[in-house]
Amino acid sequence: MSKPLTALFVDCDSYFASVEQHLDPALRGRAVGVAPVMAESSCCIATSYEAKAFGVKTGTRISDARIMCPGIVIVESKPPEYIRYHHQIIAAVEDCIHVEAVLSIDEMWAWLPYNLREPQTVEAIGRRIKATVARDVSPVIKVSVGAGPNRYLAKAASKMKKPDGLFIIEHHDLPQVLHPLKLRDLNGIARSMETRLHAGGIHTVAELCAAPKPMLHRVWGGVLGDRLWHLLRGDEIPDLVSARKTIGHSHVLPPECRHPDKAWPILCKLLHKACERLRSHGLLAGSLTMQIAFLRGVSWAAEARTEETDSTLLFMRLLDRLWRDRPEPRCQVLQVGVVLTRFCERANHTPSLFQTVADTMASFDQEKQRRLDETIDKLRARYGRKVVYFGSVQDCRETAPMRISFTHIPDLEVEKD
Repeated sequence: MSKPLTALFVDCDSYFASVEQHLDPALRGRAVGVAPVMAESSCCIATSYEAKAFGVKTGTRISDARIMCPGIVIVESKPPEYIRYHHQIIAAVEDCIHVEAVLSIDEMWAWLPYNLREPQTVEAIGRRIKATVARDVSPVIKVSVGAGPNRYLAKAASKMKKPDGLFIIEHHDLPQVLHPLKLRDLNGIARSMETRLHAGGIHTVAELCAAPKPMLHRVWGGVLGDRLWHLLRGDEIPDLVSARKTIGHSHVLPPECRHPDKAWPILCKLLHKACERLRSHGLLAGSLTMQIAFLRGVSWAAEARTEETDSTLLFMRLLDRLWRDRPEPRCQVLQVGVVLTRFCERANHTPSLFQTVADTMASFDQEKQRRLDETIDKLRARYGRKVVYFGSVQDCRETAPMRISFTHIPDLEVEKD
């Protein structure tokens, strides 16, 4: 039985680079690379299509990008601007169809109501979205739109006619419409999974689509293979609900901040941000991992465990201990990071039943710390991050700026760095 179109996917084209070209007309039509810091040892976190034509892509080292693409313009990222235009794009899409969920800074999807599923109607919606973004946001910031019988195929469709594309995968087009793609064009297939597919005798998307469900189950090592088998056939599968496993931040240090005395305040700032996020999710963490990449190319990480808590001060003490125990304390630092793990929900946390007098006194201190953290969070949320902060970040208030991950988009009002 033919399956109807149910999902529409919107994907911004070279989003960070497009915003940069919008902000600076001199960059339009030119090869642009966006870097987190202005250092030759850094890498591109986004590139314009003009740069991609020379093989420069996300992850390319800046020094290599200059060789591959003579004349490329490297600009430092502007996360607040990317978030600002992100919200404008959402509003533009909402004018055309309700946004079901925002998946990342440059991706969102909409569920197609029953009366808006005819291919001609869906195409008209897609064209209206593109025109509205061009009119209300910028003609320089392009979006590609895809639609399909499920969200997975709609996302694949959005990438098949980039840039500025509009493509619809109908059920009767399957699976042949997918055959021209490469395995890694499909969501969920990265380098390691591609290697496993090759080991299983699957080298093309045509072979993947023809593979029986048990084979995909074996390759994926579980139900994820079964899910993909159904998704490729246009079936709608409920999303897997996954528990949050980590909260963390990392930062590549500019040359002037690579001395340990300069790196330490930045590391503290990253921990403060992670603790704020921990509390915003109503979680407690029982483990802190500190990660360091030294300038000479060696990486090091260490973990400290504690009773589940969300106290910034307690985690700061753990971080201080880990920092003092790091190898080669005089070596310059290229990158720092913190990761919180071993979560439990605050509402479901059960304190120890065998508390000593010392434990009882510690619980009073923790309650004071909880009220302090709560007050600081409220002040920073209302007035910006500069209004109050721990003394350990005194020397780095203008460093370690806002960063945007694939799944976590900072709130623009909170992140007033």
